[in-house]
Amino acid sequence: MNTNKKYKDTVFTRYFSDEKKLRLLYNALEHTNYGEETKVNIITLEDILFMNQKNDICFTIDNKFILLLEHQSTINNNMPLRCLLYIAREYEKLIDKNIIYRSTLQKIPTPHFYVLYNGVRKYPKEKTLKLSDAFLVPQNTIELELYVKVININYEENHVILQQCQYLKEYSYFISVVRTYLKKGFELNKAIIKAVKICINENIMKEFLEKNSSEVINMLFTEFDMDTAIKIWKEEGKDEGKKEKQIEIAKNLLDVLDIETISKKTGLSITEIKKLF
Repeated sequence: MNTNKKYKDTVFTRYFSDEKKLRLLYNALEHTNYGEETKVNIITLEDILFMNQKNDICFTIDNKFILLLEHQSTINNNMPLRCLLYIAREYEKLIDKNIIYRSTLQKIPTPHFYVLYNGVRKYPKEKTLKLSDAFLVPQNTIELELYVKVININYEENHVILQQCQYLKEYSYFISVVRTYLKKGFELNKAIIKAVKICINENIMKEFLEKNSSEVINMLFTEFDMDTAIKIWKEEGKDEGKKEKQIEIAKNLLDVLDIETISKKTGLSITEIKKLF
């Protein structure tokens, strides 16, 4: 899959950017039974939905257009609108612009939109977001609609889809192990390293983690729910001096966030943060 290198892949996109995994995941999502004879085409993505990370996978299968997104924080209720903008751009790339001015009906792949929620905040096992909920004026007859299906894939939720797709179950378990060690007081990077070792030993995502362990650690540190990690670090330092803890948190974020964001999250001035480099 070609990507714009100024944007970072996530563990989710790297792990699932594979025809076999996507086919099995789609079978679980749509209750289909596609085999290897059904091709999956991963589409080159534009940086439309996200400003600094790429946690979306777009692919076609059997004349269907699938957009998968993974979230590790609160669900954005603007996802239907963002998906609308996204799919319009993708259709523009797929279709010869001259064709749409002809009288013959131009067939297009049928779109499906999914968000796989993996955050720490409480969320239903399933929920459907609708574009029409954003309309300023309610309509009895909706003339434009788009549905985004949100599925809670947290390991503890034990959604049936985890039983239907082993790859998704293993990914969900891996993230769960990371969070378990965060709750035990481990710093984020140490929690990730611990989770990688445990999952390899338990034959969870083993081949992927063995081949990509250093990249996984870096990617997950970047993409992980920073607000949650910072909250945990702050709770660990309740009995420590406030300034010392602010500095410790800032050091953990130096390679992850920009200076202005670190300043907002820690309360340190930009000048203080620059001194840490």
